Amino acid sequence: MRMKASLSLAVLAALLGLALVSACVSSSSGKTAGAAPTLDGLSTEMRSDPLGIEAAAPRLGWKLVSDRRGVMQTAYQVRVAATPEALQAGTALLWDSGRMESDQSIQRPYGGPVLQSGQRYWWQVRAWDERGGASPWSKPAFWEMGLLSAADWKAAWIQPTVTEDTAQSNPATLLRKAVRLGGKVRSARAYVTSHGLYEFYLNGRRVSEDLLTPGWTSYKQRLQYQVYDVTRLLAEGDNAIGVMLADGWYRGRFLNLRNHYGDKRALLLQLHVVYEDGREETTVSDGSWKSSTGPILMSEIYAGETYDARLEKNGWSGAAYDDHAWSGVNVAAFDNNILVASSAPPVRHMEALKPVRIFKTPAGDTVADMGQNMVGWIKLKVQGPAGTTVRLRHAEVLDKDGNFYTENLRAAGQEIRYTLKGGGVETYEPHFTYQGFRYVAIDGYPGELTPDSLTGIVIYADMAQTGTFETSNSLLNQLQHNIVWSQKGNFLTVPTDCPQRDERLGWTGDAQVFSPTAAYNMDVDSFLAAWLANLALDQDAEGSVPFISPDILRDLNGLFPSGAAGWGDAATVIPWNLYQAYGDSGVLAAQYRSMGRWLDFERKRAGDKLIWVGGFQFGDWLDFGSDQRKNLGATSTDLIATAYFAHSADLLRRTAAVLGKPDDAARYAELFERIKLAFGKQFVKDDGQVGEGTQTAYVLALDFDLLQETQRPLAAAKLAHSVREQGHLTTGFLGTPHLLNTLSRFGYLDQAYALLEREEFPSWLYPIKHGATTIWERWDGIKPDGSFESKEMNSFNHYAYGAVGEWMYQVIAGLDADPAVPGYKHILIHPYPGGGLSHAAARHETPYGAVESDWTLQGGTMTLTVRVPPNTTASVRLPGANPDTVREGGTVLADDAGVSGVRREGSATLVDVGAGTYRFSWPTAG
Repeated sequence: MRMKASLSLAVLAALLGLALVSACVSSSSGKTAGAAPTLDGLSTEMRSDPLGIEAAAPRLGWKLVSDRRGVMQTAYQVRVAATPEALQAGTALLWDSGRMESDQSIQRPYGGPVLQSGQRYWWQVRAWDERGGASPWSKPAFWEMGLLSAADWKAAWIQPTVTEDTAQSNPATLLRKAVRLGGKVRSARAYVTSHGLYEFYLNGRRVSEDLLTPGWTSYKQRLQYQVYDVTRLLAEGDNAIGVMLADGWYRGRFLNLRNHYGDKRALLLQLHVVYEDGREETTVSDGSWKSSTGPILMSEIYAGETYDARLEKNGWSGAAYDDHAWSGVNVAAFDNNILVASSAPPVRHMEALKPVRIFKTPAGDTVADMGQNMVGWIKLKVQGPAGTTVRLRHAEVLDKDGNFYTENLRAAGQEIRYTLKGGGVETYEPHFTYQGFRYVAIDGYPGELTPDSLTGIVIYADMAQTGTFETSNSLLNQLQHNIVWSQKGNFLTVPTDCPQRDERLGWTGDAQVFSPTAAYNMDVDSFLAAWLANLALDQDAEGSVPFISPDILRDLNGLFPSGAAGWGDAATVIPWNLYQAYGDSGVLAAQYRSMGRWLDFERKRAGDKLIWVGGFQFGDWLDFGSDQRKNLGATSTDLIATAYFAHSADLLRRTAAVLGKPDDAARYAELFERIKLAFGKQFVKDDGQVGEGTQTAYVLALDFDLLQETQRPLAAAKLAHSVREQGHLTTGFLGTPHLLNTLSRFGYLDQAYALLEREEFPSWLYPIKHGATTIWERWDGIKPDGSFESKEMNSFNHYAYGAVGEWMYQVIAGLDADPAVPGYKHILIHPYPGGGLSHAAARHETPYGAVESDWTLQGGTMTLTVRVPPNTTASVRLPGANPDTVREGGTVLADDAGVSGVRREGSATLVDVGAGTYRFSWPTAG
């Protein structure tokens, strides 16, 4: 979904590993002075100092730090040792890469001896710049291997002996084990997973901030375990391990069914201790553990949590606790070959909000407004008599009369019940559930309810925020805010559609269309790569991709067949998007078989004519061009399916080329051309009309390059005419992400801006005018008269239409990775001002460092400030600029004899630059 750009001279320079001379700076200006760069941001498998690495050759990365213009790496050296002392001394190294002549500073594979289970490896790097200067050695970093074989697990699976009714919710399980350690501890690691969700304690303290562990995966085929460094939590002598278990996704209620993966909770835990004298000891889950129940009477993903503080077992996870009255455990056998170390960022408490107001509704409910549609829970602070129960209910919106509205939650209770123990101030947070809400209705609170009584705990996957975007239009800024908050609320352990109703599933189509925007806002590489591993396991024997992953619909296949266009194509689209955003060819290699199997499925469905006809399809889901009750959209599902079939073939062609598979690339290229020809015959008229002439039909055909060169301007003109005639967009989930890009790509920038800035229904800004703080599932979730769309499907936190964020970054601010040199090794800074904007700025943290674009139109002058990270180059577009009148830092470009790469492209000037910060200005009428 990019504005097309030619390969610049700067790209060729980068590919050759040459230093690019700034197009705006002479060697005598003083701007090139400075020392060799330093190195920072060391990462292993895209994580900082990670535990539980399972890759045989972990990929290493680093960032150059320098404020000198044009800084480029020309060589590097990595060394690895078993201890930090050996690393610093440069002796007894396990591996020394030697000097490697390369400008690559990401995804560099370890090349030393075979790595061992549970071992920690220390490493550092140095680099040489374009002037031959060597950086100092970086500060040491490390990675630690996980348990690389099922045989490394000495622990047994254990299950509580407490009698349970598996047809309903049950109290959370408490498990404990007393441990006596015979010496001072040098290091200790705990390896933990469960059937159900767990919280892990040592000596009365919670071990980790991680929430909802072990996360949600395709449990029957892939179960994550977590690795914890618990050295500081253990002491010589008496210790105790405590674990709390709840149903979670493993056996909790989903789609009116329970026990999807099993009907018993279970724990697998292994604690490995190394003493100061070198002795080692392992404590494992086994038949000697004890089990009981505690204050959590019910905790479910959808339903909420019921907690009776009078039933707390004080000190239950401490060494001094007397557990003689507890029950035992049963030892069970499960396949440990499916265990994998967690590679995705954990869910954590990321932010806290206070109520902006507390009020009474017309119906008499006491309600707190958190000011933001959020995902997480309420931390409750309360004091009152023992036995008092406080009830919290959660909702996203109020109805048009100002009353609490929960009908769109369907069967999801989203209810918290806390019963006080009495005796002082009590603080409580839920454990194994989460809610999607802005408003909280509070019943039974003793005393005066104040903002200090309630804190909104915002949870999401601990992904670094990598993008910011702002403009002179406050509504567009709110749109960006809403996009980010919908991403936060739906990127927990898998990318879900919504966080509030009785669904919260990993819908593949939603993730597919949103993935480029997601990669701008946050570092989603490892998050989505881990989810794609589940998706591959969920494919059926024919290669069909399910509608959701993890696929709990598998049990309902009679009602929910798999393999829908746009949804199944997540298997091909998302790996390619991750490659473009992060330069991560590893995800392409890991998913290549899955990608090919999905394309094979499409090929079978399309038959000899290469037109995918019939079968279940979602179509252009929830578009505005059709009867909303049908949901499927006005565009032919056969056209959409065939377009995506072609697109996936094209992506396989490109992927095969990246992975060095020329025969596959040629085969997929030939298939793409044949599908393109068949598509034209079936759906395209001589005058350029595509299909039924819907906006979605045009944008898919144009953005996927399915039309002949002569047909493209005709189809683009018809698309633009449709937008003018309708006065608004008519697209749904699959058409909307491509709409503005297609308009601007084919010369209709003004119409793209008009759609984006439209405030009336339907539009992106309409929900904002109605108080939205996240993206809605429907264009008309709240209708102009204040009534709601169908309660059966009306989420107010649904990121799909937030896919427009990609266009905002790429076109308004102009930030993009060059498709020919992915991962921002070469950057396109090509802003296209328009609409009513006088200013736009964006920042994105690339694998190499921060890139920024900041433009302002004022008084007939445009200024553009750009920042290009070290070890990268960029092509900068100066819209409406004449090279003779452009200044950079006070220098007229045309006056600089050393300028290279300055050229005209239509009404704009293009300039090639190296790393550094540049400030361009020019008269807009020039």
